[in-house]
Amino acid sequence: MKQITGVEFESEVLGSKEPVLVDFYTDSCPPCRIMAPVLQEMETEANGQYKVVKIDAGVEGQLASSFRVNSVPAFFIFADGKCIGQTLGAKSKNSMKKWLEDSIHAAV
Repeated sequence: MKQITGVEFESEVLGSKEPVLVDFYTDSCPPCRIMAPVLQEMETEANGQYKVVKIDAGVEGQLASSFRVNSVPAFFIFADGKCIGQTLGAKSKNSMKKWLEDSIHAAV
C-alpha cells in the first residue's frame, strides 16, 4: 500500500489503469490505524485487480477538502479517472471488500 501526496494524485489515482481505493487518514485517528492492516490485506489479496493508496488528510488538506473529507477514515474508489464510490469510517474487511466490489461492478 503506497502513501501518496497531492502531487502524485493525478498519476497514481486518476491515471491508473486499474481501480484505486483511496484511504484519507491521519496518524492521530485510532479507526484509521485499525484500517491500515485491513487495507494492506485487501491489496495483497486483490492480486492486481485494484490498488490501495493512502493520503494523509492532515498534510494534504487541500486535496482532502476538494473531496469534502471532513472526517477520517474516508474511502474513495476511482476507476477510469472518476470517483465511483465513497464511504466513511472503520469497517470489517468483508464489509470493505463487498463495498469495493459492488462499486466496481456497478461502474462497469
